[in-house]
Amino acid sequence: MDTRRALLDALADGPVSGPALADDLGVSRAAVWKAVEGLRDSGFAVESTAAGYVAPDDPGYCGPGIEFGLDAPYAVEYHDSLPSTNDRARELAADGADGVAVAADEQTGGRGRLDREWIAPSGGVWVSLVTRPDAPAARAPLFTLAAAVAAVDACRAVGVDAHIKWPNDVLVGGRDGDAGDSAAATGRGGRKLAGILTEMEGEADRVSWLVVGVGVNANVDTEALPPDATSLAAEAERNVSRQRVATTLLDRFHALAGTSDRMDRVLPAWRERASTLGRRVRVDTAGGPVVGTAVDVEPPGALVIETEEGTRRVHAGDCEHLRDADR
Repeated sequence: MDTRRALLDALADGPVSGPALADDLGVSRAAVWKAVEGLRDSGFAVESTAAGYVAPDDPGYCGPGIEFGLDAPYAVEYHDSLPSTNDRARELAADGADGVAVAADEQTGGRGRLDREWIAPSGGVWVSLVTRPDAPAARAPLFTLAAAVAAVDACRAVGVDAHIKWPNDVLVGGRDGDAGDSAAATGRGGRKLAGILTEMEGEADRVSWLVVGVGVNANVDTEALPPDATSLAAEAERNVSRQRVATTLLDRFHALAGTSDRMDRVLPAWRERASTLGRRVRVDTAGGPVVGTAVDVEPPGALVIETEEGTRRVHAGDCEHLRDADR
């Protein structure tokens, strides 16, 4: 473990003296001081007191701030601005990285599914995780569903009742009868809070690397977002802790998909948070629209739809929730 991460772990337990930490780690006091100054330069305002070094009350949305509250064994590479956290994560993956989360305050060239523009201004939580799971490529969609669950839990952790529209749109509102929803928002499934873009490299029997990118509209001015999107701040009517959103996101993803023996947890967790199941839906697929009632999701993420012609299993497509009036 590097000195910075060891210092963060020690600060989590209360004040820690420089000499004691140096002895515990077998490093010089100068190395500890350098680590403290590095944390401060990164935005993590360590205080010096008579009892030793003390963590700030607000860790902040920065690399050390995210790592300070993180239980998952991920390193964090933070940037004030990047064209794309996914692009940077792919660069790290090509260099052999594993377990690294790239976070940014803003993205200037973000993209969503099908290379659609993804608006990612300052104030959001934009994170892309590089991981090398022990899994066949056919199971890759499960990691995307796990990311959707993690994003919902991160939103709920700061007081916003998010839910999932199949397969991985993280939304708020959109259910028939929700106050303040327009008919259009209800049909879309709600107002968008977060999006997910997963990229991978590998062969049929093995994933070489996986990049899971999650963008959350945290403290973003809604005027900077598309009309069908919203932010956590707007829904909560206050700014939220981006540090808590990021750490919850990464911890929940690791709890669901951090090791291959946990993957059976993904679909049950997804079902519990989904607003699509039990709804009448229309899914536009490459083979044409599929209309019916969504009844389940099956490995590795196929939506099961009961139609007038029988049961259909849809693996990809744009899903629309039909309003009760359209039944």
